[in-house]
Amino acid sequence: MIAALVIFVLMYVGMLAFSKWRVWFALGAAACMLIFGVMPVGELLPAINWNVIMMIAGTMGLVSLFVETGMPSRLADMILNKVPNACWAIIALSVFSGLVSAFVDNVATVLMLAPVGLAISRKLKINPVPVIISIAVSSNLQGAATLVGDTTSILLGDYAGMNFLDFIWWKGRPSIFWAVELGALGTVVILYFLFRKEKQPIDKQPLTEVTDYFPGYMMIAVVVLLIIGSFITFPAGIDDIKNGLICLIVFVITLTRACLKKGDFSPVKLVAGEMDYQTLAMLCGLFIVVRSIQIAGIIDAIAGWFASIGEGSIFGLYTLIVFGSVILSAFIDNIPYVTAMLPVIATLSAQLGIAPYVLYFGLLSGATLGGNITPFGASANVTGIGILRKEGCEVKNSDFFKIGIPFTMTAVVIGYLFIWIFWAGA
Repeated sequence: MIAALVIFVLMYVGMLAFSKWRVWFALGAAACMLIFGVMPVGELLPAINWNVIMMIAGTMGLVSLFVETGMPSRLADMILNKVPNACWAIIALSVFSGLVSAFVDNVATVLMLAPVGLAISRKLKINPVPVIISIAVSSNLQGAATLVGDTTSILLGDYAGMNFLDFIWWKGRPSIFWAVELGALGTVVILYFLFRKEKQPIDKQPLTEVTDYFPGYMMIAVVVLLIIGSFITFPAGIDDIKNGLICLIVFVITLTRACLKKGDFSPVKLVAGEMDYQTLAMLCGLFIVVRSIQIAGIIDAIAGWFASIGEGSIFGLYTLIVFGSVILSAFIDNIPYVTAMLPVIATLSAQLGIAPYVLYFGLLSGATLGGNITPFGASANVTGIGILRKEGCEVKNSDFFKIGIPFTMTAVVIGYLFIWIFWAGA
């Protein structure tokens, strides 16, 4: 356990201190986990979340074809024609990102909307870094709003026996959806404060010509299919990667059609050149490292620590779970963490003689939002930074912290108070 913990801490310190070398710290730490025997060789490939990797790869390819048509620029024109200045353009795009991600995976949301954010930044001649970061953190915020918004929501829904509507209204009370949405309203104030100086007036834009609508239709198809797929249970082995398969299949269809239309393989060259291999490699490394600390028992030890103080006040325990989850999820994958904590909470609640709902919701809100504190706390953040890197933009830790920390804490505090008020006596 000690070796795994040391490697894990050194990796994160290195990634924070040397942002340009993050991918190598992630891959180096993964290699060290293998060398020191923390990660068994047979567990290496299963440790990688192939569903996420396939989703990113498929959506990256689809987005490359989507951008080529001019549609992101047209969508940017449409947004700019509806808002008074640059500040509200950024806020509108961030809010829209959050709404989409309540129903679609956060990474897919960032990949779909980042081209629009980049187009807006170019047209208004503003720095794209805070725009893309705002899209990423907004997509992470809404993951807990619905049953289909995030893997952690699915885990809670399955464990607590909740269906889609239970996330909106459950047991005669407003459910976690409303806690998330109130938090989202609070973050609009934060975004306005952060971008209040971006008051450039916006002239009415002539709509950019779109050369091909088919990739745009296929982007919509991905969203629809991801939502439909969330309600369908597939055979074992397929269900775990169904979202990735959807993204890859839609991408292959779109790419094949593009090649047939052009009569050559230039679309394949375009996609191969635009693919962000560094982001994919860094995520693979992070997945291996996080799985290693899970194998080493570190996540179970964290859950046990929560259990060891379970005899205190309910409010104190609730507060610890919310804010402890925020901090921990900034550095570890929230999926194994939530998986480990759900049975712990059920046991604690039984020992205290209370219903577990307030603690369940506190866990979900804290674990979902915690990823917004660091640049690599969530796959959506890693993806957004990878997009900026390909645009030649360096993202400093301070750039991310300036948005991520106030954004996260505002949403967490609002959700924390809402959940306690409505569910403490459930």
